[in-house]
Amino acid sequence: METMGPVVLSPSSNAILSSPESVPCAKSASDGLLGLPPHYPTHLDQEFAWTGQQNDHELHFVHYLTERDLTEIRSAKDQFKSLELDGDLVNRGNFPLPNLGSKLDKLSQDIHNGKGLCVVRGINPDDYSVEDLTIIWLGIQAYIADQRGCQDHRGNMLVHIVADNSSMMKLGHHRHSTSAISFHNEEAGDVVAWLTRSTAASGGKCIVASAYTIYNILAAHRPDIIRTLAKSDWPFALPHFQCRPLLFYHDSRLVMNFGRTPLLGSAIHPRPEHLPKLNDRQREALDVVEAIAQAVQLEIKTQAGDMHFINNLAILHRREGFVDGESAQQKRHLVRMRLRSSQLGWDIPDDLKQEWHNAFDADTYQSWHLEPMPGDVFPLRKYTN
Repeated sequence: METMGPVVLSPSSNAILSSPESVPCAKSASDGLLGLPPHYPTHLDQEFAWTGQQNDHELHFVHYLTERDLTEIRSAKDQFKSLELDGDLVNRGNFPLPNLGSKLDKLSQDIHNGKGLCVVRGINPDDYSVEDLTIIWLGIQAYIADQRGCQDHRGNMLVHIVADNSSMMKLGHHRHSTSAISFHNEEAGDVVAWLTRSTAASGGKCIVASAYTIYNILAAHRPDIIRTLAKSDWPFALPHFQCRPLLFYHDSRLVMNFGRTPLLGSAIHPRPEHLPKLNDRQREALDVVEAIAQAVQLEIKTQAGDMHFINNLAILHRREGFVDGESAQQKRHLVRMRLRSSQLGWDIPDDLKQEWHNAFDADTYQSWHLEPMPGDVFPLRKYTN
């Protein structure tokens, strides 16, 4: 895969500062915007710092299931079903994978402490009922991360990402649009995971970029932008107003929680006039991060049955635009989950802990809808990342 060189904009005197009064939560901008923030490293050497050009061969990020693996998965599924438990109770103990399990453990280590992404490939959705396919999905992910997070205030654990033009709101929302979307992280979850039940007739690639690589480029060429990203004056609407950084160096790890929509609004959800607007310095930072991410991105051509696992703290992701076909097999359908490992999970910065609490620790009734539902069963956030 070819990638162009990173796009790095030069600072201009009129784009560095704007009046702190225009952003009520802004701190003083006179603390030296040109250098790195205190305690931030000049370079990150971790394996997370890859480029699409280095990682473009599928062997770097795709784990292909063997016939032996598939036999083991079917046996684990049958054993779990024989227990007559609710499907959401799948775990490592009742979904035994004596040989594949050790491979998945290594993939989990790589997701949390290595490259930060993996695709498990080889499941054919047509071989299973929706119920059995979901049991397999939950069983395999139990080896990657053992905690599953709610994705909205109604306790939905499975979110179906499908094209839906039944209303203007859905048509314009990332989850149901067919348009390309920009780079972002999910609001919560150490690992964002999705099962591809079917793919579009054309387009719809998963595209990822390393926040660590973006950081290294900025540290070398535009450290002022790192300082901007790390300031706590970014006025988020998610959906409650909050000022916080986009970038953290926390517990000796880089953490990015990035998204344009909750900061700029969208065509279907314009940003309310009463909320503070971004200053020129912040708008430039968003644009530069997006440009570098596109320059170093990795494109993944998804297949039906693929299970994606992406480190949501270290890797940005976006979607290519797509066109669905007439048949169900040619309509893009992803089932997304948010995960956290009790063993390998990262320490979360204080500014992000409320979202993590709402997902993993709140006493919320869990809903497990195996298919997309009509109406507002899956509530849409106005300002999703």
